[in-house]
Order: sequence, then structure tokens, then C-alpha cells
Amino acid sequence: MNPKKVLLAEDDMDDQKLFHDFLHHRSDIVLLCAVENGEELLNTLKTVDSEGLPDLIILDQNMPKRNGIQTLQVLKKEERFAEISVVIYSTHTDQQLVNEAIRNGASKVVSKPISKEGYGKMMDDLLKLVGPSSDQ
Repeated sequence: MNPKKVLLAEDDMDDQKLFHDFLHHRSDIVLLCAVENGEELLNTLKTVDSEGLPDLIILDQNMPKRNGIQTLQVLKKEERFAEISVVIYSTHTDQQLVNEAIRNGASKVVSKPISKEGYGKMMDDLLKLVGPSSDQ
């Protein structure tokens, strides 16, 4: 199987580093260059051809300029991006966030992991949203 392209939108550099450090070794994913906010994500996607679009976008809910839900709303309205699986992830998730994210087209809402094992399990679960993948 081809590795799945994953794009992270996360404003916290420490969280970006954890994400990369814990997941860069996996053969079933390709980590695209992380972006710091929803505006940067949208601008980046507009410059990429269809072949280069991510299979999965992981949006931090609490970002400057455009939060996760606001970015999700734009992605799902644009035909070119509407079919990309989008996950909202946040330090604090509650039922209100889950309901709003799902209502706006998110594939899933997850809490930010705190360990390497947590990141691995999260990615295993999220890859199920975009189809079969190869081993780790």
C-alpha cells in the first residue's frame, strides 16, 4: 500500500515536534510539512496540485487566525478539499466540540496524546478513516 499523506495544522511548536518525533519513522504515513494556523493551511493547499493533497488533515482546535472548526468549515465548502478526511484534535475535548466538529464535517475528534504510544494508537485509529495502510 502507498503511505498516506498527513498534514498537521498546529500552532504550538512543542506539539509539532512531538507529532513529528513520534510518527516520522512510520512507513505507512508521509508527514507533510506542518503549518501553524488555518490560514496557512488553506494557502498551502491552494498551491498544491491534486496529487500532492493530503489524505488526512489534523487540525488543532485552538489556533490563531482561524481555529480548527473555522478551518474545517472552509475545507468542506471547497469542492477540491471536501473529500479529504479532517480530524479535529485538542488538549481539551468535550461533547460540545465533538458535536460541532461532526456537524461541520469532521471525520473524528481526538484528544492530543501525551506519549509515543498514544501518538501511535491515535495514528492507527485515524488511518482507518482513509483506508488500508501498510505496517508500521
